[in-house]
Amino acid sequence: MNEKITGKFEHIIFRHDESYFTVARFVLQSLDEKNIIVTGYLPTMDQDFLYDLEGNYIEHPKYGMQFSIQTYRRVMPNDVDSLVRYLSSPVFAGIGKKLAERIVDLLGNDCIEKIKNNPNCLDEIPKMTDKKKQALVDGLSSEHDSFEEVLQFFTTHGLGIRNIIRLNRAYGKDSIEKISENPYRVIEELDGFGFKTADKIALSMGYELDHPYRIEAYLATIVMDMCMRTGDSYVVEETIKKEFNKRLGGIDANFDEYCLRLLKKRRIVKEDDRIYPVSQFDAESGISTFLNLFPYEKIDPYNKDLLEESLQEIQEKLNIQYDPKQMEALNQFFNEDFMILTGGPGTGKTTVVRGMVSIFKKLYPLANIACCAPTGRAAKRLAELTEVDTYTIHSLLLWDLESNTFGKNENEPLFIDLLIVDEFSMVDNWLFYNLVKACVHVKKICLIGDENQLPSVSPGCLLKDLIESSLFPVVRLEHIFRQQEGSDVIELANQIRKGYLDFTKLNQDVAFFETNQFGVKDRVVHIVQQALDKGYELKDIQILACMYQGVAGIDRLNNALQACFNPPSKDRREWKVGYRIFREEDKILQLKNQPDDDVYNGDIGRLVEIIYPQEDPNNTVRLIVDYEGIFVEYSPENFERITHAYCISVHKSQGSEYPIVIFPIVEQHRHMLQRSLLYTAITRAKKSLVLLGSKSVSEEACKTEVKRRETTLIKRLTGEE
Repeated sequence: MNEKITGKFEHIIFRHDESYFTVARFVLQSLDEKNIIVTGYLPTMDQDFLYDLEGNYIEHPKYGMQFSIQTYRRVMPNDVDSLVRYLSSPVFAGIGKKLAERIVDLLGNDCIEKIKNNPNCLDEIPKMTDKKKQALVDGLSSEHDSFEEVLQFFTTHGLGIRNIIRLNRAYGKDSIEKISENPYRVIEELDGFGFKTADKIALSMGYELDHPYRIEAYLATIVMDMCMRTGDSYVVEETIKKEFNKRLGGIDANFDEYCLRLLKKRRIVKEDDRIYPVSQFDAESGISTFLNLFPYEKIDPYNKDLLEESLQEIQEKLNIQYDPKQMEALNQFFNEDFMILTGGPGTGKTTVVRGMVSIFKKLYPLANIACCAPTGRAAKRLAELTEVDTYTIHSLLLWDLESNTFGKNENEPLFIDLLIVDEFSMVDNWLFYNLVKACVHVKKICLIGDENQLPSVSPGCLLKDLIESSLFPVVRLEHIFRQQEGSDVIELANQIRKGYLDFTKLNQDVAFFETNQFGVKDRVVHIVQQALDKGYELKDIQILACMYQGVAGIDRLNNALQACFNPPSKDRREWKVGYRIFREEDKILQLKNQPDDDVYNGDIGRLVEIIYPQEDPNNTVRLIVDYEGIFVEYSPENFERITHAYCISVHKSQGSEYPIVIFPIVEQHRHMLQRSLLYTAITRAKKSLVLLGSKSVSEEACKTEVKRRETTLIKRLTGEE
């Protein structure tokens, strides 16, 4: 049950400028006028004002009792002294104390309401000029007051302060009017607002379950949800119609009518019996248009003699001899404007890419080169390999986290000559569309990826579509060069790719332990301990799993591994966040792109320090994580961006390699297991791989191919539509 207090704002102790998380001192309006520390999201505060605060008391180990607010409301002054002080404050330019006293004396203690309702009442005040009158009117209708109104309005409709702040940033003083007109507009117009949040506001405001705006938003949401769930770029009309009627239950709504409404507003696009979210339609159309016209600017012809000379030099430098397929890849790269290089682990992609970049620099010494990848780790690996500027795709495009927009686009293009994109199997249609929109000045593009890995999390199967279109030069590297440490992993990857398993040929780098799923936790702990005893560190060992739940799931394994290898200690601080306990020396996984801090989804670091609130001048807990030399600070408002990384999902591991990978394959995960997931998991291992669970489940997974995602990109590229 929330409590309510009334207090006068004194001063701010700490304030986070972006999130508005604030720690402030208030004086309670009571007989003894006690001071109290208030914490919460407070966009703006005026000194000497009274505020009605709603929330809960919490006990702080150093500062004692504090009040954590959930909602607040400014109480307009209603006594003579407070009114005079307010009206003569800097809010009202040119209004001095004497004039303020005259206003209160003549208009009374309800003068503020009188001025708001009828500004002409100020004409009764002696020495009131038009300029001063306007200052009072402007001050009382200031941005602050408009936010107070917005805050009060949306708080009554169950919206949290953080979301109210985001609404106010987007719509300002028009927030109430715009949302009252159509609460569901936020789904389209503001990033981070989904149907559930919009529906909560709307239903609280009295919108009926069958309101046309609600049904429209629901249908658009169902279309996108189904595409995200299946990975398809569209949904067949009959399928979406059945799902629409099923989810609506007893609500009477005509599918064809609402489908037509969304089509007219271009929130969905229909072709034949296919219905696309507009983002997926635009992505497919934009990619096909760009690639059919690429390049818009041609690169200068190269010196063939210098190419031959450079090829010889790089082979001598690397002490290698490129095989015919690798030579084909290098020649295609220099002869074609757009090419795709694909191949599994150990097939020499790395060596070829080093050659491509090294020789290109010699042939075009003044050219601008940019290499990028979907994840931070993959980008770092690419940087070490190529010794050129390397980015994540999001950082290359100057992605803004708050607005989910890209600073580089068709209006602000990239000025580079060569673009290389690694780990391309992870790239989805929408991200690639935004990349190519900025590439009108790019003269040469090379895409590198393993076509057998998992496709992107978001809709589309871009790499497969581009390869299967047969429109672009594709070089497949198949010969395995790596015959030293880790070669058994490569052999196993080849077996999986071909649809079978034969562990009798794998004696060195791959081990399989038949284990009941209920024994997986203890077996994993034992294997990790053995690796540590051999001199490995926790950062060298990565456990992967298919699911978060279950006896062999990510959550269970994370808890067990933390308990064994980073247990509670008087030398290590800890802090509880929900059901998780973060402890110094924990292995940490970044869950979202955070470009300002140069850390990205999938990066793994170490929790090096926890700073308790009582030690912090800003009175807030802070977690400091080291991502291989990049130190990132987390406070309560962004704790949701990290989790433990002792065990992570296969999807989160894409783009990374680890010396040792441990992967449970158990009955409970059977419905998730299939060939591309198994292949992706085992190819994360650089040296050693430990599989445990059921061989029969492993063999079944190896033979199970997931239905190909439904897209129309190939048809658009080839002109079949």
